[in-house]
Amino acid sequence: MASDELRSTVERVGDRFNLGEYEIDAYLTVLEQGQLTASEISDRTDIPQPRVYDTVRSLSDRGLVELRESRPMKVVALDPGDAFDDVQESLTKMIDELEARYTAPARDTEAVSLVKSRSTILRYFEEVIGSAEYELSLSLTPDLLMRFETELSAVVDAGVSVDLLVTPASEAPDPDEFDYTAVATSARARRGITTPVIAVADGNYSIYATQDALRDDQDRYGVIFNRSALGFLVSGFFGTVLWTTAEETLSEDGAARTYPRKYASIRRCVKDILEEGGEFYATVEGRDVERGGSRVVRGRVLDVSFEVSEEVAGLTLEDDSGEEITVGGRVAALEDIESHEIHIGRNEPPAIDE
Repeated sequence: MASDELRSTVERVGDRFNLGEYEIDAYLTVLEQGQLTASEISDRTDIPQPRVYDTVRSLSDRGLVELRESRPMKVVALDPGDAFDDVQESLTKMIDELEARYTAPARDTEAVSLVKSRSTILRYFEEVIGSAEYELSLSLTPDLLMRFETELSAVVDAGVSVDLLVTPASEAPDPDEFDYTAVATSARARRGITTPVIAVADGNYSIYATQDALRDDQDRYGVIFNRSALGFLVSGFFGTVLWTTAEETLSEDGAARTYPRKYASIRRCVKDILEEGGEFYATVEGRDVERGGSRVVRGRVLDVSFEVSEEVAGLTLEDDSGEEITVGGRVAALEDIESHEIHIGRNEPPAIDE
């Protein structure tokens, strides 16, 4: 479609739908009755008598009604399917052409973005969920859980570990009626509507929003950490503040894990090691706590620490030289290594691309 033709199509579609308040009232009234005179339209609406004739002629010019020049003049409704048939065809062609010209805006340039549109917030939730490759942390309302059920089932089927928090707990679907294992590795419920809604993919790409942001309240915002290391702020908040204060367990996948396996959350990693049992090996990509800079360490998992509250978790590795190396999560201070990605294997440290 040529540029001038596309412009003409957009203008034509816009003109058809550019109806004023009087035109909308008159059109809906005629549709409901099938046929009315101008006086009857005025009686059934708030349209002043002097404005009725101009209003119905405007509808006639748009092909939405038919005017029969009898005495009195009658306004006859046309089948909407016929009235809007040309617009529907033009709209379909227009959307195809606009999509062909659409260039998706680059989002990697900004580490942090603030959005205030409900539709945009929901779009980012869908994007974060779909981008998870191995680990996903979620705090969702029951409505959001239902909205993204298909997307969550897809990532679970792809082998992604999903920690799901549903809030408020009083509105969470009953586990006897809803299959949480299909959408999450582990699911809990947390009391209170003050709990924010969150999605974190692989400990990195994340979105944080208030529950009010998805209602009709004025105070509406969402913060996106766009493939930024700052996403650990949301991940850490989820793991230490929200997850550990969820009092009700909705489901827990007891199936054996397959290895090698990749983790962003040391809490999830240590928990799996404790539940699986046996000997494990690890390759950890992270940062040296004392000297700074990137560091990769490998070795046998010698010991793990995991508090009952799940707020503190850590690993101790023994490398080939026999040195013991302690590994913590993000912003670790007491351990030797702040972990960014943890690769766990059964027989040897997993190989990674460095």
